[in-house]
Amino acid sequence: MLDIKFIRENKDLITAAAKKKRLDFNIDELLRLDDERRALLSVVESRRAEHNRRSESFARTERRELMAEELRTLKGSLEEEEKKLRELMQKWQALMLQVPNIPDISVPDGESEKDNKEVRAWGEKPVFDFSPKGHMELMETLGMADFVRGGEPSGFRGYFLANEGALLCFAHWQLTVAHFLEKGFTPMLVPSRVRRQSLLGTGYLPQGEEDLYKTQDGDYLAGTGEVAAMSYFSGSTLAKAELPKKLLAFSPCFRREAGSYGKDAKGLFRVHEFFKFEQVVLCEASHEATVALHEEITTRAEELLQALNLPYRVVINCGADLGLGQVKKYDLEAWVPSEKRYRETHSSSYFHDFQTRRLNIRYKDADGRLRFAHSLNNTALATPRLLIPLVECNQRSDGSVTVPEALRKYIGKEVIMQKAL
Repeated sequence: MLDIKFIRENKDLITAAAKKKRLDFNIDELLRLDDERRALLSVVESRRAEHNRRSESFARTERRELMAEELRTLKGSLEEEEKKLRELMQKWQALMLQVPNIPDISVPDGESEKDNKEVRAWGEKPVFDFSPKGHMELMETLGMADFVRGGEPSGFRGYFLANEGALLCFAHWQLTVAHFLEKGFTPMLVPSRVRRQSLLGTGYLPQGEEDLYKTQDGDYLAGTGEVAAMSYFSGSTLAKAELPKKLLAFSPCFRREAGSYGKDAKGLFRVHEFFKFEQVVLCEASHEATVALHEEITTRAEELLQALNLPYRVVINCGADLGLGQVKKYDLEAWVPSEKRYRETHSSSYFHDFQTRRLNIRYKDADGRLRFAHSLNNTALATPRLLIPLVECNQRSDGSVTVPEALRKYIGKEVIMQKAL
């Protein structure tokens, strides 16, 4: 959420942001409602003050019956205006939640993820003297996964991982924890079931409603640990010395993948239930500090891909591929040999005070002033998706898969051979 004063003073910037993000947002309607809100608020406050003034003089007057009638009339009028203000505030707040954050000047224009721009690439794509297999065939043959039976208890996009399929996930988790602890991150296990307010606070609602699972109690299953991790600090005032706060949040995650029926329908790329480590960072309200941390957390994710020797590239997302609150976003995409293309494995974003203003997360600066912190997040690891490039890039002509050196101490072997599930 942006400050209404900033919105009023920067109407053109908001309009341009909505256009760049390809969002349908009517800023004129918001400003009209805000004018009405401010005018009505002035009336309500004036009548409250008059009601309070007359109430105080009621005990001292000899015209008690007449004064009592005047107070009843004034109170009735005040209640009517307060009701109008509440109704107007609901409409105003709904529009305020739809105001897009301003993209960074470096964000390219574009209509979809196809217009994202490559920033850099790392690693050598594997060259095979045989036709490489896809991850589903490799993993089922090696007894690492069962996609047919996965649909029986779980339905569409269900899966079972077993043997080295499960062990590889566990190994990735251990490698990730060790890596981020060394970099000074605080580990957290966070809830997946979250309240609507937490999703509104982090900007996943109202726009992302269709992609969320909802419980019979009106709560939701989050698609990222960022939601609960940010909500942990909701309403908090931090000391400047505490910043930046760096968290490594782990949770099961759930996404309906609404609108993607038939897209990546098979395999591990677009599943409904998965496990993810998320980098979540709170820092001082400085654009320069935020940009530096954005590059840092992106590098941390790259270091893991490099440790696994997986070829990847970093792309900067175009305006249409940014969320409502994101100022700038990188995607990390690993090479998938069977598809002969890079596929997204990580995302890295910053928001300035868009989320913290909604969640009321502040800190005291060096002068003792209260300011809203800035927030960032980045996928540290998403499993089982990362198994796709890992098994495909490390496959051998006999159908076996070489275990990357960084994971061998967790797996206990160098090569995954065929095994019955």
